[in-house]
Amino acid sequence: MSAPPPPTPKHLIRSHAAQVNVLHISADNERVYSGDAAGAVVVTSTRTLRAIASWKAHADGLLGVQEWEGRVITHGRDNKLHVWGGVSEPVRTLGSSAALPGLQTPALCYSLDVNALNYCRFSLVPLVEGARTEERQALLAVPNLVESAYADIWALPGKQRLHAAIGKQRQDAPALDGRGVPNAVGIIMSMHLSSIPHPNVPERTRLRLLCGYENGSATMWGYTRDDKEVSIEGMGWESLWTVRLHVESVMAMTVSPDGSFALSVSADHLVGRYNIHELESVADAKDACTVFKTKHPGNGSIAIRDDGRICAIGGWDGRIRLYSTKTFKPLGTLSYHKKNCQCLAFAHLRPQPFLTAPSSPDGDAAEEDDEDEMTEGEKSERTRWLVSGGQDSRVAIWSLMHFGKS
Repeated sequence: MSAPPPPTPKHLIRSHAAQVNVLHISADNERVYSGDAAGAVVVTSTRTLRAIASWKAHADGLLGVQEWEGRVITHGRDNKLHVWGGVSEPVRTLGSSAALPGLQTPALCYSLDVNALNYCRFSLVPLVEGARTEERQALLAVPNLVESAYADIWALPGKQRLHAAIGKQRQDAPALDGRGVPNAVGIIMSMHLSSIPHPNVPERTRLRLLCGYENGSATMWGYTRDDKEVSIEGMGWESLWTVRLHVESVMAMTVSPDGSFALSVSADHLVGRYNIHELESVADAKDACTVFKTKHPGNGSIAIRDDGRICAIGGWDGRIRLYSTKTFKPLGTLSYHKKNCQCLAFAHLRPQPFLTAPSSPDGDAAEEDDEDEMTEGEKSERTRWLVSGGQDSRVAIWSLMHFGKS
């Protein structure tokens, strides 16, 4: 029996004129956000597969884009982080013109000056309802304003810096780097901010910040002080564990949706797996980590599906390789991009409703008409999408098969 033909993209988005750096899929699976090296952001409807918004968000390339409760956060190489108004599918009423509506340009709500020297994107954690104030609704981690080996945490929308220079108190860094800074690990390449339940106080949480570094190591930082919500010079932040699984710089790192493990890729042929729940209780951090040796060096992007069972790795050769996250058994290869696959994003298996959908007198009718545009089968198929962006300025939408237990 002949082998099945190689998979091809379900759809190609050709809205960019420069390499696509970042991707994000909205929680309701309705919108694909893509940002390129020229600072442009495009929002594409997953129903019509047409652009519904396009604007020049930054003067330099994009490092990150994310939808947050009716807002859009963009992070650029121009040392700016912007928060924009939301983007939604334009409402078409019965009898309206069939002509395409003009592309939206969201309004700029506020901005934050950041340090984008090290190409490291932000990490956002929305606060739970009981912990929110008018000025503090989410926490945002970015590289430190002065030193790229350290991290800062800000409150949004109040733009107050709560924690400064996380990592400065590192005890294992006696060596000076090329700039005369005590730093044995290099600059931060990737970060993931999270919170865990407080061990003693039921209503409170504790912050965790996972950082991937230039020397190929990863460190989990934890804030251990209960008496102060604000810190400077990294005080109160302790290194909970540090492990080095790569021989080259960490190029990309991602954490599973349930926070149980993380994966990292590098210029080498290795994929590192960090079992986060075990790492704080073992004597040697490497005992709770696994290094998978692939046959393909040079990887620049990685994504984990919502159920944590499958990951996709984007290579510098443009290919996307799918693996089981448990055994790292290869599940297939997707080939379209001719050059580096810069970014990847899985659609959500259980889409969440759009939190701030606009209401109108005819909202229910408009929503019903809108729902009729996609059948249940089409919505189910959309949950299996994988979106990739490449140096070739293309965004490819792939429809994956159902994978059995791996």
